[in-house]
Amino acid sequence: MNVSRVLRVTAFALAALMSGSALAAGGPALVVELESGRVLHAERATDPWFPASITKLMTAYVALDKIRSGQMSMDTLLIVSEGAAALPPSKMGFKPGTEIRLDNALKIMMVKSANDVAATIAENIGGSIDGFSELMNAHARRLGMVSSRFANPHGLPDDRNQTTARDMALLARALLKEFPDYRDLFDIGAVQFGRRIMRNTNGLIGRYPGADGMKTGFICSSGFNVVASAHRDGRHLITVVLGAPSANERTIKAAELFDRGFNSKVNFTNPELAALPASGNTSPPDMRPVICDRRGPMPQEEDTPAVAETDSNIPNLFSSEVMAFAGTAADKPVRTVLGPRTAVQPERVWVGLNPPSEAEIAAQAAAEAAAEQARKTKKAAAPKKGKAAAKQENAATQDDTKAAESEPAKPTAKSADKGKATPRVSVTVKPVTGAKPDAKPAADSKAKTDAKAKAPQKADAAGKPKSVAN
Repeated sequence: MNVSRVLRVTAFALAALMSGSALAAGGPALVVELESGRVLHAERATDPWFPASITKLMTAYVALDKIRSGQMSMDTLLIVSEGAAALPPSKMGFKPGTEIRLDNALKIMMVKSANDVAATIAENIGGSIDGFSELMNAHARRLGMVSSRFANPHGLPDDRNQTTARDMALLARALLKEFPDYRDLFDIGAVQFGRRIMRNTNGLIGRYPGADGMKTGFICSSGFNVVASAHRDGRHLITVVLGAPSANERTIKAAELFDRGFNSKVNFTNPELAALPASGNTSPPDMRPVICDRRGPMPQEEDTPAVAETDSNIPNLFSSEVMAFAGTAADKPVRTVLGPRTAVQPERVWVGLNPPSEAEIAAQAAAEAAAEQARKTKKAAAPKKGKAAAKQENAATQDDTKAAESEPAKPTAKSADKGKATPRVSVTVKPVTGAKPDAKPAADSKAKTDAKAKAPQKADAAGKPKSVAN
């Protein structure tokens, strides 16, 4: 396990260094004390980065500010629009016109990271995505997030979106300090809608002692991001990790940073967030070449169920043990070993104003079970498909278990070449009029022979995904 992990990380680092861009191994990282705002560790903390779904922390901030001002309440009903319903996963799949309370929407957004729900919050508060983005950017300026720009409420790919580890730490501090009554929003282990139980994409929740938030994010261009918080022995720390190569590495690095932070003491030498020097970079690097444009399955937003390996003498390029912490630090701390997640009781969420009755819950569960059975029956009765088409269909029906915030897949040159290996055969049929039954028997025989020769090619083409077979 240890050797395998180091090989993965080393390969990522080498690919980053060879890419000729600003993709240095490790990506930005930051540890700050919540109460004092003093920085315990900063690594490229002001470098611009694509935020991905940690954007949703600002979406939550705008919503909570509306509640604070009395313009909205937690039971305010939001309506799902066609535009929100059409967004790619991660999503809940609510139909246009569905009504959902603001508190349920926030819980789903923080745990499931549903893009359709984030857009629903935005459109009902700001009138439109653009209108809500203006509110996001106004709050960012007020909070001192000088390097952040938001173009949407969910973090789906948009070149105008950017932030820094420093700015996200400022936002996390503001959420926890300005809205103490709503801290539980960021510490929910799982939510349940009908029969569906969706666990938090934050791999620290339920695994790292004292972890109590906040939000993960992933698109190919950003890598794996997290803004995390944890408390221990009366101290509360915030850790930001951007651009990790996988969900597991993101979680392990954040845990190691917390370990180092809790074993470090703060004094006057620790700078404040505002004092961190500005970066010389002006635009975020594109992590796609080392995250998604490689062999193997598409990276997933959630941690794999593997238990993190224990401490070893093998150097880890992403470990905080090779990073210098500011202030007075203790000796090398005992590393926290992350085990499986502890079991949690999911919080129930629903659509509409009032929570469903037991009978309504049972009816919804029955409807979901019937729909699932219908899908299985249809799949069993469907003609056997080619491997590529079956793989594509399976991916479409199981998007909840795939990368929660991944952008729509873009065909690569390699996949395009594969698609050309067996081109689709086009057959043009011309109408025949006035033909005699016994006319040109030789031509009929030739047509049958040609049809047999073409049949395998046509079957192969039909078995490929639509994106290849057109």
